[in-house]
Amino acid sequence: MTLSPNSGPRRDGLKPELVVIHYTAMADCAAALRALCDPAREVSAHYLIRRDGQVVALVDEALRAWHAGAGEWAGRGDVNSRSIGIELDNDGAAPFAAPLMDALEGLLPGIMARWAIAPHGVIGHSCMAPGRKIDPGPRFDWQRLARQGLALWPGSQAASPRDAARFRTDALAYGFPDLDDALLLRAMRLRFRHGAEGPLDGRDCAIMAEMAAKASSASGLEPGAAHA
Repeated sequence: MTLSPNSGPRRDGLKPELVVIHYTAMADCAAALRALCDPAREVSAHYLIRRDGQVVALVDEALRAWHAGAGEWAGRGDVNSRSIGIELDNDGAAPFAAPLMDALEGLLPGIMARWAIAPHGVIGHSCMAPGRKIDPGPRFDWQRLARQGLALWPGSQAASPRDAARFRTDALAYGFPDLDDALLLRAMRLRFRHGAEGPLDGRDCAIMAEMAAKASSASGLEPGAAHA
């Protein structure tokens, strides 16, 4: 049963190939639930996970929920038609509650199996809408998901030579939108290297090269092919 009225058919025959993770940025889960089910707000998600770990199903996975908004991933727009949206009950500043993270780890494998979504397809709202969105934010534990095979995380390899052109090529091959240099670097660091400051460096380049290689391996494409 669909709890939220804010949904519709997926367009152009598209099916989920991404999971987009959000935080609610609201004081409590009740307020978030009201917003996600209010027709006047025109926003929804497939799932809302409460801080106590309760999973609330809002929109059937086969339907298009209204969670992503403007943006793109891997060179393609209409992310709503190509994704499952998960809202996490978090205000954006506090740590994510342990029961919530446990529930997310329990929810993701089923979604990924049902729709054949690879770990590379589990992204943050900030990844597909940099500059407009920052959720799930710097407190979210992507590395924890990666340890369970539910997302990607870089290894601890040494820094590469600083190469701005290669960094851009790799970032786009990974899936980030085609942004100006500063915003692209901020988006990458928010996802993989929160707290890093200053201009592009060799560690940024090494991370992005690794992520591009993992993404191309999962998709069967050569790095950069999606933006050729």
